[in-house]
Amino acid sequence: MIAVAQLWCQLKMARFLRPNIRSFVSSQLRMSSDQLGELGKGAGKGGGGGGSIREAGGAMGKKQAAEEEMYFRRKEQEQLAALKQHHQEEIDHHKKEIERLQREIDRHKGKIRKLKHDD
Repeated sequence: MIAVAQLWCQLKMARFLRPNIRSFVSSQLRMSSDQLGELGKGAGKGGGGGGSIREAGGAMGKKQAAEEEMYFRRKEQEQLAALKQHHQEEIDHHKKEIERLQREIDRHKGKIRKLKHDD
């Protein structure tokens, strides 16, 4: 009975916290994105620069910001491709291991059949 009451309290707390945590995280994301300002328009609101070209703003700053975005997007795509490749290799390895173990099972079943037949 106590376990049911504890479970009920945990469910009530989870229902209360879920929307509050979601709104907290989204407000934090909004506040952190406000620090950026517009990319390529000089230094952001956070105070840090990003080099003399970006601080000056204008077309050169926008171009540099776009190049940086492309660089990080490419890096992210490379990392995702490497991760997918790694998972595929893991899948292939486990499939081979399953096949090997299935052969072992069949071999042992054959030994059991042979022992039963010899009796």
